[in-house]
Amino acid sequence: MSPNIWLHRFAVLVACCTLLLIFVGGLVTSTGSGLSVPDWPLSYGQLFPEMVGGVLYEHGHRMVAATVGLLVIVLAIWAWRREERKWVRHLGWIALLAVISQGVLGGITVLWQLPTAVSVMHAGLAQLFLCLTVSLAVFTSRVWTDARQRIEEAGTPSLHALSVVTTAVVYIQILLGALVRHTASGLAILDFPLSYGRLIPPFFTRQIWIHFIHRIGALVVTVFVIWLVSAVLRRHRSERALRRAAITLVAALVAQIFLGAETIWSSRAVVPTTLHVAGGAFTLAASLVLTLVVYRLLLPRQAPLAVPASPAGAPTR
Repeated sequence: MSPNIWLHRFAVLVACCTLLLIFVGGLVTSTGSGLSVPDWPLSYGQLFPEMVGGVLYEHGHRMVAATVGLLVIVLAIWAWRREERKWVRHLGWIALLAVISQGVLGGITVLWQLPTAVSVMHAGLAQLFLCLTVSLAVFTSRVWTDARQRIEEAGTPSLHALSVVTTAVVYIQILLGALVRHTASGLAILDFPLSYGRLIPPFFTRQIWIHFIHRIGALVVTVFVIWLVSAVLRRHRSERALRRAAITLVAALVAQIFLGAETIWSSRAVVPTTLHVAGGAFTLAASLVLTLVVYRLLLPRQAPLAVPASPAGAPTR
């Protein structure tokens, strides 16, 4: 299959802009600007209100979201007209539906004055939308479209299963992080890596529970990412696409752990806190890319064929 290089490049642009959108959305929460504009879809009844104070962050977030929405419309139409694979064309329309749903959910978040459940759903849908745009970028890349001999997977556990579980664990951890942010639990524990000078906090409140579970989640993510990356590098180091995706994922994890620590050490300063939000999204994207590359390049391990038993009394050779 001949790849559409410009469609791929545009899909990469959309994925990068989506990551930027998540960063800008994180700025809204980090600066406490979520209700700086109380109405929706307009802002104080205007398309372009005066960009001062929290309005700069909240309305700026809306403008970036509108821009990403326009880019996704272009991407969906482009894929529909030029992409040969029907399922990729459908994925473009699903991405468009996701960004529309995300915009509506963002409006509900404002109109209902930031209820925790809706705010966490808004954050979770943003990550799923990022996954859709990243998937489109991968599916239109040469790694996916070039004809090549697939490698038979060997070893336990299967990289197919391990990569899927790792990506799911990262996504759950991001939801926990959103819960931390939207319940104001970010500084429920003021020290790191210990918790009030201990491995386990000496007392618990609702906010401490939420914060501490997020830390446990970070440990679980670290275990799975190291497990996955080490397995990939041990079994398929010679495969460039797998090696690069694995190294990118572990680098993203290291940066994310540092940003999480800096969020605590800086008492939730705006820049490290917001970078921590974007870093979680980038880690999810990196894990998803590695998962997709695994599924594209490696053949699932085949179960051994069962040998039928000989009937009683039948001669055997």
